[in-house]
This record gives sequence, C-alpha cells and structure tokens, in this order.
Amino acid sequence: MPKTFLTAAWQKLIMANYEVSENVLQPYIPQGVVLDDFQGKHLVSLVGFMFLNTRLFGIPVPLMGNFEEVNLRFYVKRKVAGEWRRGVVFVNESVPFAPVAWLANVLYKEHYIALKTWHSWKMENDKQRIAYSWEKRGETMGLEVIAGLNPRAMQAGSEQEFIFEHYFGYTRVSDSETWEYKVNHPAWNVFQVNDYQIDCHFETMYGAEFGFLNTVKPSSVFLAEGSAISVDWKRDKI
Repeated sequence: MPKTFLTAAWQKLIMANYEVSENVLQPYIPQGVVLDDFQGKHLVSLVGFMFLNTRLFGIPVPLMGNFEEVNLRFYVKRKVAGEWRRGVVFVNESVPFAPVAWLANVLYKEHYIALKTWHSWKMENDKQRIAYSWEKRGETMGLEVIAGLNPRAMQAGSEQEFIFEHYFGYTRVSDSETWEYKVNHPAWNVFQVNDYQIDCHFETMYGAEFGFLNTVKPSSVFLAEGSAISVDWKRDKI
C-alpha cells in the first residue's frame, strides 16, 4: 500500500479563532477523542487558504490542482501510549471542485461541499492583503487580513502554536467509529496581522448552532505562510 495519499502546498493560511462553549462542540466530537483547550478556552477556527500543486499518489491532478479551501474546525486530542496526539475535527470543508469534494468524502469520510470560491493576494510596500471569498445560496462571504511582510517563528506555548500545531485529523464515521489520519508539515512562520475583515454567515455555512458567531468578535486572527504538506494514506479506526 502507498504511504502517502496526497501532497500539496498550503499557502497563506488565515485562521480566525472564536471561543465557544463546550456544549456547542459536544455533538461533533468523534468517539475516542476529547476536546483540546488553550488555557481553558475551547476554540473554533474559520480558515481560508490556498491548495497548490496537488498530487494524489504522486500524480498531478489535471485542471483541479490549485484551489481555495474554506473550513470550520475545532481542536481535540487523543492519548496513545501515554502521550497526547493533538488533532482537528472539521465541521465542514468547502472547495470549488465537486470531484475533489466527492473524493475526500469517499476516501476520508470528511464533510466537504463544493462552492464557488476565489481569492486575492496583494503585496504592497510594507504589507500584504490576503483575502478569500466564497458564495453559498446566493450569499457572498469573505475572510481578509492585512498583515506585515516579515515572517517570524511562532512563540512556544503561544495561542498561535496551539492553533497551528495539530497534526492529526479525526473523522466521525459513526457513533462508534472514528478514523484517524496524519498530516505532515514543518512548523510554519507567521505574520503580524494588523487588521482583518470577516463576512461569514455562520448559520448558512455551518448550521444554526454556529449562528451566534455572526455577532461575536474573534479572540484572535492569524496568518501563516504555509509550506509543502503531505497526508498519509493510512487511516486508523479507533
């Protein structure tokens, strides 16, 4: 069996992070994992980024190798041999190509949908303006940051490190079965975010239980440079 299912580059990742009640997330927690927290806070992240140079089993994906992804995710952990594996659970992932969404749903039991998406990257004298936009049910939504140009390493123990340093994915297959898979990439450099704009209709995108986020200010907004990544083919049932 192949070791690697997917390789790509994830670039210019925006993470808008919101503190939420454990009760909101409880229905989405797969069997076998528990919520992870940062200093007692449970967070969900609205994420926008570019998927570039996508290959499946080493083979380039014709006409669909570069695209935007927007997702909503939260953070969990699982203890294995006395050590915690830190991972994410996706409430929903949105991409512009229906075949990509279908393949991810079939092979990894994820929760992808296909939507119209587009992006804008503008580099100016001393700043960068990174924006991702999408449309659902005739509503246009977006996620944009204005950030500095000088990347820096994440500080150990910081909220940035907590948000970005989760390397496992967990998918609920049924009430009694969860799949675990691993995403590989180096630690990312991050940029100073100076301003942001979020226009997401959370109830339209993710359900009524997340509608309250329409009127909540994020606790933090981050921008990471990104890197090459790979997703292991191996999926463990837990």
